[in-house]
Amino acid sequence: MFFSLIIPVYNRPDEIEELLESLTRQVYTNDYEVVVIEDGSSVPCSDVIAKYDSSLNISYYFKPNSGPGDSRNYGMQKAQGDYFIILDSDCIIPPQYLQSVDINLEAQYTDCFGGPDGALNSFSDVQKAINFSMTSFLTTGGIRGKSETIEKFQPRSFNMGISKAAFIASQGFGNIHPGEDPDLSIRLWKLGYTTKLFTDSYVYHKRRINWDKFYIQVNKFGKARPILDKWHPEYKKITFLFPSFFIAGLAGSLILMLINVHFFFYLYILYFAAVFVLSSVANKNVKVGLLSVAAVFIQFYGYGTGYINSFIKINLLKQQPQQAFPELFF
Repeated sequence: MFFSLIIPVYNRPDEIEELLESLTRQVYTNDYEVVVIEDGSSVPCSDVIAKYDSSLNISYYFKPNSGPGDSRNYGMQKAQGDYFIILDSDCIIPPQYLQSVDINLEAQYTDCFGGPDGALNSFSDVQKAINFSMTSFLTTGGIRGKSETIEKFQPRSFNMGISKAAFIASQGFGNIHPGEDPDLSIRLWKLGYTTKLFTDSYVYHKRRINWDKFYIQVNKFGKARPILDKWHPEYKKITFLFPSFFIAGLAGSLILMLINVHFFFYLYILYFAAVFVLSSVANKNVKVGLLSVAAVFIQFYGYGTGYINSFIKINLLKQQPQQAFPELFF
């Protein structure tokens, strides 16, 4: 297969340079192309792209801002490959990545795959803590690339592959963000295509965000979920309510403390202690373990409150998603 790597970028020339530099170190020996889509940036990366003209088969397109999903679709329409690999601009790609994808597709072909993400030692402590929070089985149950414990794996668009045939049939990503990647996965299932997790096709996901941006991101994730459930009710899961239950339970346990009932609060202490220990061991850093506790709380609080807000507006007040949450649509 001929791979086309699809990379949207918005005001992040430094990030795209790190990603492109990592691509020059691939051990994969077959030819492939890199398609960079500048999504209306005010700080373009054209000078960075020019540096890699001689070392990569690279093309560059500048278009008006229309969001990451539409930019990926634009890139796939321009690409020459028969299999598209979609990467976020804040990823760094291990040398064996493309070789791993190729081996996996040869062994167990699927029209759409996803891979996990990890953190490099050079990442900041906050980045490592957020990475733990977003990928740990304790928080997401493996749905973001650590396992296939759920019925079907939903690839995430920071590290995702899709065949040209599946892209044409599905018309690619919708105009919601975030939530465009699970929406695409479900639409592919309905069309008869399969998705699969390639556990060894991982990337390093830098996630250049601070606590405020992390809260906004996970809050939007929570807002998007009831919208996806409304669009695809047959794929609703009770587990999507877990962060909301978690936050409501924590508030309830604090109230019970006032009447000298401590048991439920102690359960939360035990859970956060497990987060601290596992993250400290995994990252070999106690500070990252402490920061992971904060990251997990922000993740659950942001997602849980976003979900409740969206559930009320979409299901009880019967508002249209685009009117209820215009910030989620391009």
